[in-house]
Amino acid sequence: MKQNSDSLFSYENSQSLPICGIDEAGRGPLAGSLVYVGVVLNKDIKELDDSKKLSAKKREELYDIIKKNSNYYIYEADATKIDTYGLSFCIKEALEAIKNHFGKKVTYIFDGNSSFGVEGINTLVKADQKIKAVSAASIIAKVYRDNQMIEFAKKYPNYSFEKHKGYGTKAHLEAIAKYGYCEIHRKSYKIKLPTIEDSLF
Repeated sequence: MKQNSDSLFSYENSQSLPICGIDEAGRGPLAGSLVYVGVVLNKDIKELDDSKKLSAKKREELYDIIKKNSNYYIYEADATKIDTYGLSFCIKEALEAIKNHFGKKVTYIFDGNSSFGVEGINTLVKADQKIKAVSAASIIAKVYRDNQMIEFAKKYPNYSFEKHKGYGTKAHLEAIAKYGYCEIHRKSYKIKLPTIEDSLF
């Protein structure tokens, strides 16, 4: 059920400190960077919602609006860093980096149910649907990473990164089976590659 903006985001009006919304893109893909974003909005922005519920065109429109009307911070961990240190390490580092950027004069709301041991991070499941600053962070993270994968697709055309953005689709797994890993693949992720026999059916 679609809620109106006032009821959906009323929590923010009860906070004495500005909210820094935190969300991510790229935790599950087999290729590309993990991107975490913190956003403190400087003005109210209409039509914010969970980035997955918005069209690509609407996300792009809101991406530019958010960047112009917020203080935001983007953290990236590339595939090599994820393979070297692990995903949990990178997530914790991302949350700490966002805290270091914004300091103590904000309330941190992170979309999810774990703060990964970082003090001062409040968690809220589906926060990207409930808190405008988190919705804004989800949009920045999604558009930033999608655009990055589109650029990678030009460098590594065999993998069609512009279509699946590095997620483990059938076409992506078949490309890995045929061409092997490229520089931006997360080689530490355990995957089952299709065999030649699989592709015949």
